[in-house]
Amino acid sequence: MTWVVVVDSGGGNVGSVRYALERLGARSILSADPATIASADRVILPGVGAAAPAMARLRERGLVDAIRRLQQPLLGICLGMQLLYESSEEGEVECLGLLAGRITRLPSGPGVRVPHMGWNLLQKRAPRDRGDALLAGLGERDQAYFVHSYAAPVTQDTLASARYGVDFTAVAGRGNCYGAQFHPERSAAVGSRLLANFLALEA
Repeated sequence: MTWVVVVDSGGGNVGSVRYALERLGARSILSADPATIASADRVILPGVGAAAPAMARLRERGLVDAIRRLQQPLLGICLGMQLLYESSEEGEVECLGLLAGRITRLPSGPGVRVPHMGWNLLQKRAPRDRGDALLAGLGERDQAYFVHSYAAPVTQDTLASARYGVDFTAVAGRGNCYGAQFHPERSAAVGSRLLANFLALEA
């Protein structure tokens, strides 16, 4: 059975993430202890809220360096994915720097209201590292559920993008580090498949 630690970063979606993992047969705990996090088979960094206070909580709990040192597969979800990047325009904060790029606010416009809330089409991009394994089984018309006002640009780390006024990264990956801007725990079969693929990744 895969041992997953969900990082206790103060996010409000922790319970639903753990329940989604339980449905897939994974054992998970919530922890802010660096040693416990380091011992996991898989690590998930969830997040709901704003980047600056979320990074402040990680620093207060001594988790910034602990997360940066991880060698096992790491998945950031929603705000947790944004924290994997170098910096965020939201609060002008330095983030974890595991993925290249800066998080910026989605532009609003006619028919484009921010925050972006709802289902949106995932567009696969060229896989990088083991990105093809993370997206295995996802089709060209699959959609996921998003709730966010800020997003990552499309870069060489983008495994799948979505479009809401502009193209943005929906799924990212580099080395052992992955991110999903959408909420897999709220994205029905698509989200379940992505989480199952993450659990099955080679360490």
